[in-house]
Amino acid sequence: MTRRTGYVYEELYMWHDPGSISFGRWVQPGEHWENRETKQRIHSLLCTSQIEPLLHRVRARAADREDLLRFHTVAYVDKIKSMSDNGGGDGGELARFGPGGYEIATLSAGGVLAAVDAVSEGTVDNAYCLVRPPGHHAEPDRGMGFCIFNNVAIATRYAQAVRGLKRVAVIDYDVHHGNGSETAFKNDPDVLFISLHQDNNYPVGRGEILDGNETCINVPLHAGSGDGAYRAAFKHVVVPAIDRFKPELILVSSGFDASFVDPLGQMMLSSDTFRHMAHELREAAERHCQGKIIFCHEGGYSKEYVPFCGLAVVEELLGRRADEAFDDELDEAHSRGYQALQPHQLMLIRQVAKAARLDLRSADAEVLGEAEASAAEQIQAILANLPEAARSKVLSALTFPHSSA
Repeated sequence: MTRRTGYVYEELYMWHDPGSISFGRWVQPGEHWENRETKQRIHSLLCTSQIEPLLHRVRARAADREDLLRFHTVAYVDKIKSMSDNGGGDGGELARFGPGGYEIATLSAGGVLAAVDAVSEGTVDNAYCLVRPPGHHAEPDRGMGFCIFNNVAIATRYAQAVRGLKRVAVIDYDVHHGNGSETAFKNDPDVLFISLHQDNNYPVGRGEILDGNETCINVPLHAGSGDGAYRAAFKHVVVPAIDRFKPELILVSSGFDASFVDPLGQMMLSSDTFRHMAHELREAAERHCQGKIIFCHEGGYSKEYVPFCGLAVVEELLGRRADEAFDDELDEAHSRGYQALQPHQLMLIRQVAKAARLDLRSADAEVLGEAEASAAEQIQAILANLPEAARSKVLSALTFPHSSA
């Protein structure tokens, strides 16, 4: 079934200028990771694969001051505007932009708002917003991690305030923790926020498991996690949490930096895994909110591989695959060792499900027998009572059977 999939993309997004990247006097400056190429290449592949003509173009508008202030502070918004008018600068931590950066960043946020309008009005069934700069790291009073304004947080508050929605789910599978989005929603029972990310990658010290919080759920996966770990996290945490929450709209922070070749992550995902996550999220949207789901582009820094991940997600939203375009790297990704769910990954997923008060029986029944489930509980209890240093030593000493399934 082909669906009416909206597509937000503006040439001005490609004009965002984060400058070069350098880490000190003795490191030669190089091209910034958050450059235009990965986004431009997604758009190019959508066009050359003949998928783009099947999409419904949604034109972005600039988010206005009222939109921005639903999440950001007055002082921060004024600071970014002033810096932009005077040649650019850094909005906080690794959040650089050039002249006109304010206008581009508001157009990025406004692109997601336009998608919210289109989905709410029924012009399209769902949407992919190929916006830039990204947003999920931006805090109320400062930019972080290449992000100026928090596109998803702004869109969520807009959906509530203007579109009258009460329950919005925000799912973030970018390899880096969505710290800004967590700040926005951690204490809001009307927003379900779930972040699947590499444990303690960026920002360091954020993204830990939150015990007892049913609507703000962090899944800090171990470095090296592959397809099995992400599928298990979706099956036993993400989907059950969405089904319990019953959202009226789903927003997705769609970062492709958990791919097996990304320079800023140490995960092992292929485009197939991103296709699977999009499928599960789209089906959840069908069950709870008439298919209303919007993907908002975040990170992903492999110029060669990000386009295939983006194509897979858009194909899943559309309900149709390209006739000829195919990910030639799937066999290599699938052949990597430890792609299957590993015992320590399962323990982590069970710990997250328990902290979020989700039913553990499905995970235990599928992967563990009664004896193994009991053993896992005992091991978790022992580890929880150890000091951090001792716990790390025990975990590093554990060995698990190799599997490339």
